[in-house]
Amino acid sequence: MDPRIVWMLLVVAVVVAAAAAAIWWGWRRQRTARLRQQFGQEYDRVVHDAGAVSRAEARLEERAKRVEGLHIRPLEGEAAERYRNAWDRAQAKFVDDPKGTVTEADRLVGEVMSARGYPQSDFEQRVDDISVDHADVVMNYRATREIAERQKTGKATTEDLRQAIVHYRELFRDLLETSEVRQQSKGVRPLEAEADMTAARR
Repeated sequence: MDPRIVWMLLVVAVVVAAAAAAIWWGWRRQRTARLRQQFGQEYDRVVHDAGAVSRAEARLEERAKRVEGLHIRPLEGEAAERYRNAWDRAQAKFVDDPKGTVTEADRLVGEVMSARGYPQSDFEQRVDDISVDHADVVMNYRATREIAERQKTGKATTEDLRQAIVHYRELFRDLLETSEVRQQSKGVRPLEAEADMTAARR
């Protein structure tokens, strides 16, 4: 074969390989940016646990694919308002029964998740599922579990329980709010029982 043809083929092969590498690198960067935006702090936590970015991103994409298959649905306005009222009633009891209020908060969060289509599996699976669409508050859910474990051994203080309710409340509202409810409630309903919960620490 003519050496010039061989040389040209080598040049073409190098150019194609370089182009393929550039496309792959660009795809990886876009995937990383997309997953970082979607999962926030959860992205960094999974990367740390996985020990490698590629493994972490594969796990996060598996989560997203799983949740996509669950067909999560928003709550209708009436159902959402019913849950909001149930939350207000439970939170109002914190001063008199902080432990019972935390238990009730956990139950309400579970009910809302179930109503929206999240399966009631083990805790870690629920956390993974929530992280796909509610990454901003998923760390709150983990924090409530830690406090619940301390409560079982009698080591949770009233301040711990108050913080658990704060975490549950943020998670609850994020799970509950449809676009319609978000427009109706943003900036309108204050954290009514915060003063009462603070008083419980005194």
